Amino acid sequence: MTHSMTRWSAARTEEIEALRRRYPTDHALLLPVLWIAQRDFGWISHDVMELVAETCRTSPAHVYSLATFYTMFELEKPIRYHIQVCNNLSCSLCGSEGILAHIEKRLGIRAGEATADGRFRLTAVECLASCGTGPAMQVNDAYYEKLTLEKVDALLEEWMK
Repeated sequence: MTHSMTRWSAARTEEIEALRRRYPTDHALLLPVLWIAQRDFGWISHDVMELVAETCRTSPAHVYSLATFYTMFELEKPIRYHIQVCNNLSCSLCGSEGILAHIEKRLGIRAGEATADGRFRLTAVECLASCGTGPAMQVNDAYYEKLTLEKVDALLEEWMK
């Protein structure tokens, strides 16, 4: 039982119970429930992980392992622009390391950090499934491919307005 004050709304509880009837096990519910949690709470905090664990009848450690494996789950309070730069082999060969270093310099932060104003978070990720069009980055839900320093600068200028 969770000691958290985080709870599902009645509508969300009903939605989850409807999903429970469609999935063969509580374990199979984990990803859909994590999506619901992120949509409702804005991010996956430790309290939310405990709630998801209780809902799916598993341990918080198991929920944590899933939430940290997938890059689509926000494990920190939302910021305006979450910049994820692919650092997999294909993108690296196309120049993603230079792109990442350029963004770090422009924003004054390192990968894994957020700007003091909470506007940008920069993350190096393992793969954005854009091997043929690298270097690539994802910003929130948008993908940017075949990046150049000029393209990155234009995007940053737009987001800094």
